[in-house]
Amino acid sequence: MGMQGGGGGGLQSEINVTPMVDVMLVLLIIFMVVTPFLQQGIQVAIPREMRNPDEDQAINKESAVIISIPKDGDYYLGKKKVNIDDLKSSVEKALANKKEEDKIVYLKSGSNVSYGEVVKVINAVREKGIDKIGLVADKLKKGATAAAPAT
Repeated sequence: MGMQGGGGGGLQSEINVTPMVDVMLVLLIIFMVVTPFLQQGIQVAIPREMRNPDEDQAINKESAVIISIPKDGDYYLGKKKVNIDDLKSSVEKALANKKEEDKIVYLKSGSNVSYGEVVKVINAVREKGIDKIGLVADKLKKGATAAAPAT
């Protein structure tokens, strides 16, 4: 006298995949919604502390070619103010008598100078065949740490 109920009785030998498909579709929708929020740009590790590199002693020489950009549109070669077109020829003249390994141009720019101005000067110098360009920065004082910009 077993239990016999109505409805065809016995075990089913087929796998019911409907619940699994429902779970997979829900997970797919969740990932499709969440993924754009995870990709807000390229992740770049910002340094928390900066070490001062060794100072290039060639910049202290009298014959060093130093271009200064105190503000947008102002260019100085040494202490002489020049425009961008004269800068090209002046740099070429200043480096004409130097050996190939000594042909270095140092570039100093103010903190408020736009990136485009610096690139413009770099391109002007490279047009004359000078590939060695040094960017001049202040040394980090002892005990001070570089602060990462707030995001």
